[in-house]
Amino acid sequence: MHSELDALDQKLASLVELTQRLRAENLQLRQEVASAVSLQRKSQDKIEVAAQRLEKLLIQLPEDAQ
Repeated sequence: MHSELDALDQKLASLVELTQRLRAENLQLRQEVASAVSLQRKSQDKIEVAAQRLEKLLIQLPEDAQ
């Protein structure tokens, strides 16, 4: 009976350790996703600004150059 309790205690300790590692990994992944989303939004904003500038330049071109 004592050995069964020891085995169960070891399994429980392993489960607790695994849960803590997975929570830490999950937090890290959430932070990485948030960072990636932020970077993607900034990149999209830059693309939109560049597209608007190109449109303005195209409007300014003489008709025979188009």
